[in-house]
Amino acid sequence: MDLRIFTEPQQGATYDDLLRVARCAEECRYDAFFRSDHFLAMGHSSGLPGPTDAWVTLGALARETSVIRLGTLMTAATFRLPGPLGVAVAQVDHMSGGRIELGIGTGWYSDEHHAYGIPFPPLGQRFDMLAEQLEILTGAWGSPVGRPWSFSGEHYTFTDSPGLPKPLQEPYPPVIVGGSGPRRTPALAARFADEVNVPFASVEHVAAQFARVREECAVIGRDPATLRYSTAQVLCAGTSEAEVERRAAAIGREPDELRAHGIAGTATEITDRLARFADVGVERVYLQVLDLSDLAHLEFVAGTCGL
Repeated sequence: MDLRIFTEPQQGATYDDLLRVARCAEECRYDAFFRSDHFLAMGHSSGLPGPTDAWVTLGALARETSVIRLGTLMTAATFRLPGPLGVAVAQVDHMSGGRIELGIGTGWYSDEHHAYGIPFPPLGQRFDMLAEQLEILTGAWGSPVGRPWSFSGEHYTFTDSPGLPKPLQEPYPPVIVGGSGPRRTPALAARFADEVNVPFASVEHVAAQFARVREECAVIGRDPATLRYSTAQVLCAGTSEAEVERRAAAIGREPDELRAHGIAGTATEITDRLARFADVGVERVYLQVLDLSDLAHLEFVAGTCGL
């Protein structure tokens, strides 16, 4: 099972904070360092010193790391036009030597849209926008060099686009589609994704969503084995119960709640929990790390899991 570190820097982190975590994750041999794509803190966090842009961050990390994969979970379709997004992702893919992955979704946090002047249409329209963006990104990246590429949709129109730059990875960086929606999310994952992600859900819900994706693959004649299956779960682990309690307190959570809704506890508990997800087909887990100052947390889990 691949283990990836997933951060939420909108809660309060500088680029230097993220760089320290990414380098630690690389040294500990985690498979990837991912970050959310948000502009506003949630809950009781002040968010100070303020948000960092996901793709600016990843471009910089691309030059300051060497082997760890990098990506977003998830870039919101509402945040960027698909043409400039395709340029940014392809450029960062080259800057990283082919280590970039794009997680993309509808966007859901209305407050950040209002706070930063970003239109926030109804959910159905956001799904329509996401579907067109997925078709545009994969189509433009995959089009032959020198052959103009066009697209006409309800939300976006491309006329004789060169579809440049092409990413370094062929045909393009892995695309991750995720969520718990029972209908449109599985259909989009089956059609466009290299990986499907079910975030912050129980083992049973993750299994049910994977089943829906496989059903949608059957509808369009895709082999479901060509998809990777993943989940994101909050992490809170320690060598002792006291250490688990300390780490839970540091992020304003309770140990029992984290055990019920994440990957939490002592070494045996977290390996048992990961095994339960593996039993329902999870191949990759994004470990949500909320205290970015606690690098010993990453080191402990890496050692426990034999990375």
